[in-house]
Amino acid sequence: MDFHALLTQINSIVWGPVTLILLVGTGVYLSFRLGFIQLLRLPLALQLLFKPANGKGELSSFAALCTALSATIGTGNIVGVATAIKLGGPGALFWMWVAALFGMATKYAECLLALKFRTTDCHGNIAGGPMYYIEKGLGLGWLAKLFAVFGVGVAFFGIGTFAQVNAISEAMTIAFDVPAWSTAVVLTSLVAAVTLGGIKRIAAVAQKLVPTMAIGYVVACLWVLLSASEAIPDAIALVLHSAFNPVAATGGFLGAGIALAIQTGIARGVFSNESGLGSAPIAAAAAKTKEPVEQGLVSMTGTFFDTIIICTMTGLVLILTGVWSGDTAGAGMTSAAFSSATTPLIGQYLVTVALVCFAFTTILGWNYYGDRCWSYLTKGRWIPLYRWIFLGLIASGAFIKLDLIWLLADIVNGLMAIPNLIAIIGLRHLVLAETRSYFQRLSGRDEEAVVQL
Repeated sequence: MDFHALLTQINSIVWGPVTLILLVGTGVYLSFRLGFIQLLRLPLALQLLFKPANGKGELSSFAALCTALSATIGTGNIVGVATAIKLGGPGALFWMWVAALFGMATKYAECLLALKFRTTDCHGNIAGGPMYYIEKGLGLGWLAKLFAVFGVGVAFFGIGTFAQVNAISEAMTIAFDVPAWSTAVVLTSLVAAVTLGGIKRIAAVAQKLVPTMAIGYVVACLWVLLSASEAIPDAIALVLHSAFNPVAATGGFLGAGIALAIQTGIARGVFSNESGLGSAPIAAAAAKTKEPVEQGLVSMTGTFFDTIIICTMTGLVLILTGVWSGDTAGAGMTSAAFSSATTPLIGQYLVTVALVCFAFTTILGWNYYGDRCWSYLTKGRWIPLYRWIFLGLIASGAFIKLDLIWLLADIVNGLMAIPNLIAIIGLRHLVLAETRSYFQRLSGRDEEAVVQL
């Protein structure tokens, strides 16, 4: 058995029925127990994005969200969606929606717990995330360390390096004929300049770059969708039909069954929005707020922006233009979609710029996540060693094959999610109690405001 076949077999086990049931099941359970907070409280969550900081921490709630979004809005929104639809057919987009809808409840719970159990590390920095609520909330130090090991693994071999660097390198070569080694040198230098400055510098870059790039990409998608608006109902109908029916082979598409659509849709959905993965709580823990529930609400909007809005638009562009059934794949597939809807030049440059920005911010976010996991494992020692290893992997990522990259990313993502989901389930009653207490107090404050008026 060769290495690729071995990884494929491991990936099928990691992303087998147990993980999918645990991942989606946790979100379903929390959604019902929390009264579908991700839908009913979404307006409040959007309002809280701009609430002034009112507690200890290092970042505003908005800055913490941008830091988390810097890690989630990445190649998953362009390459990941294209890969999911290429493998699982248009129905994979529906299962990305399902993962996102229930994932919002999971993201809310994990980020609430991050605030509840955050602490200060040996260097005086705010420290939080699954490793802390697993250790302090569940009392399972070994499971907390296991999560941290997998977190470093994702930063080194999953979302944090290879997938992003390879996507940037490929896009720059296709669009501007830039050799891979040049991209590797420039990218490594830029990452070093930002990440060596710590969380505040990463957040400062994220606050400026994330909203700008996201709005720009959404506008470009709307341009394509509005130009073919009459075909949108048929595209959505195809997504819904394909989600529950096998898709026959057509053109360059090899055909896909329902199981493959579910697996690729959920796996790529998690890769994109990271709900349940345990990464966003690490950034959320640094927020300047006294209310864990409020940061949980703010954090869950990240999944809404990432998947419900951006991934959906990418998916519909791919389906409307018909490139999903062609011979292209990955970034080339998304580039072909925009090129066919606009002009080859605009489409090529648009996807390249978006992909480079998305992937770069993801690298920044995951550098921080891996740094925090490493710090937890080593008790704050050998941080420079982690950073130099990370930079070395960034430099080499452009020269690794794409299929191996996605297999490695899926495997370490799944392994990281399992300890975190166990913790969320184990601490579910605390999440429910905190939520109930907050909204009772919120209701009381509203009544007091009415009396004063």
